[in-house]
Amino acid sequence: NGWAVSVSGSRRWAKEGYVEGTSYDAWAYFLGVEKKLNDRHSLGFVYFGAPIIQGRQGIAVQEAYDLTGNNYYNPNWGYQDGEKRNARMSHDHKPVFLFTHYWDLGERGKVTTSALYTFGRDGLTNLNWFDAKDPRPDYYRYLPSYFEQTDGDYASQLASLWGSDDDTRQINWDQLYFANGKNLYTVEDAEGIAGNNVSGARSKYIVEEQRTDPTRWGLNTVWDRAWKEGMHVTAGASWNNQVTHNYKLVKDLLGGDFWVDLNQFAELDQDDPNAAQNDIENPNHVVREGDRFGYNYDLHVSSINAFGQLEKQWRKLEAYVGLNVAHTSFFREGNVANGRFPTTSKGKGDTHSFFHYGTKAGAVYKMSGRHYVSVNAAHMTRPPAPRSAYLSARNQDGVIDGLTNEKVTSADINYQLRAPRIKGRLTGYYTKFSDQVWSRSFFHEEFLTIVNYTMTGVDQTHMGVEFGAEANLTATWTLTAVYAKGQYTYSSRPSATVTRDNSSEVLASDRTVYWKNYRVGGMPQTAASIGLKYNS
Repeated sequence: NGWAVSVSGSRRWAKEGYVEGTSYDAWAYFLGVEKKLNDRHSLGFVYFGAPIIQGRQGIAVQEAYDLTGNNYYNPNWGYQDGEKRNARMSHDHKPVFLFTHYWDLGERGKVTTSALYTFGRDGLTNLNWFDAKDPRPDYYRYLPSYFEQTDGDYASQLASLWGSDDDTRQINWDQLYFANGKNLYTVEDAEGIAGNNVSGARSKYIVEEQRTDPTRWGLNTVWDRAWKEGMHVTAGASWNNQVTHNYKLVKDLLGGDFWVDLNQFAELDQDDPNAAQNDIENPNHVVREGDRFGYNYDLHVSSINAFGQLEKQWRKLEAYVGLNVAHTSFFREGNVANGRFPTTSKGKGDTHSFFHYGTKAGAVYKMSGRHYVSVNAAHMTRPPAPRSAYLSARNQDGVIDGLTNEKVTSADINYQLRAPRIKGRLTGYYTKFSDQVWSRSFFHEEFLTIVNYTMTGVDQTHMGVEFGAEANLTATWTLTAVYAKGQYTYSSRPSATVTRDNSSEVLASDRTVYWKNYRVGGMPQTAASIGLKYNS
């Protein structure tokens, strides 16, 4: 009667992966319903999601891998009551609702219009501590190399322990519980209320959860039409609005009674006692499990986009050209006022808007039914990502000076073979990225505070070749081979700005970073694979 329904569900799990302390528990669900109203109109609804809980692997320095004799050493876990417990657990679930209207216009083409809504949680737990020793087992002051010049005997003893003692090379959960349980403390004038004193075991160590919870709405409509002359046109528009709620909450007090919401780096760094307050409207804020603390802000991003593409086919040639224009804006909205930036941390901040566009074109030439040559080229601009644009979004509204669109220019040429017994493709490519923004935050031992290191004018050049082939050796045996060789390098000398996280002080500005021609890290630049497949 014009109805169609599809339902799917699955689960994938592992108590532990090949890296110690990592666990995995993933579910997935899907519901699709469509109603055909008549020959011209149909309505569709899709609902899907994938709740995932995962124990994370941590990276470590080479010394830790050498001491443990294990290239998969993971510093994120330790034993608690005889069971492995990982401090870094990710919790992710963002269900998606999609409503779609299909409209068949006959010879005039078809229009597909969709409305999207999604929300959910994206959380990652981690250890936090206050007025206490660093609990991470691979902290550099706990490694033998730190003592080699001052106490060689202790360095040797420590190296021996690293090779066999789990209390040395993994998180010591029992010690964290012990430290919390004996730390009796009275918080005076809690929540800024005179005489409101709170006494109990003040946690020195907790497990916190850093959350980035998105809520997104979107509309998208596409019209496409084909002509008998081998021409095809696609045009459309879209609108998206996303609010991402960024905050921290107390996941586990580890045996303590409460945690006090103070910034210990600001407490060390500032003469003003209010500077250490993460929420100056509730000074000496006492938080317990499930309470938010530290920072709390929203990032609002809105974009509108219009696009079109024209395709044309001839007997031996196919070609296309496309264009899109878009406008993206974003702003930060703080939900608490902190003591470091009392006037710029709470409320709606400045809106930053960017007009950007993209063009692309390409063609395929059919030398024969087996040999094809294709070329593609594109040039586009993209707005800076909000997370990289802010100097310290956790604390204030300030952004990097000179924010501008990133530019991308790219081209590739391909040869494709489609023979009866062998199929293959050879590709050469080149991409230039210009005016990127790079931002990182880390603890500075000399200044005893978190610093923000941001760079503008970051350019990259990516070029390389790729080859893939599949050959039928016999009726049952197939050989596959893949090879990729790239050279991805930084191609500019960007300008860096270094700021304190806990004050408006600029430690350095307009500092030239000499990394032109250095390789871009974080990815392989050469990869190869060969495989043999048998089908009976």
